[in-house]
Amino acid sequence: MVKLRLARFGAKKRPFYRIVAMDSQGKRDGRYIEQLGTYDPMQNPPAVKLDVERVQYWLSVGAQPTEAVERFIKKIGSAA
Repeated sequence: MVKLRLARFGAKKRPFYRIVAMDSQGKRDGRYIEQLGTYDPMQNPPAVKLDVERVQYWLSVGAQPTEAVERFIKKIGSAA
């Protein structure tokens, strides 16, 4: 099953996340199918960028978002 989830990047105590489509059995920072956006919690306010068209595509083919990614989708969707 494909999941839309966060993959952690950045230095120690300076997290930066990519929002990615990846196999649900894969490691958190393992190989992903496609990068869909970014999340930077260190900015004030936290910055979220999403490729909405690609997210909609992955949702249409059955990908399941995690709770965090689902919040980002709802936030971006209400702003658009």
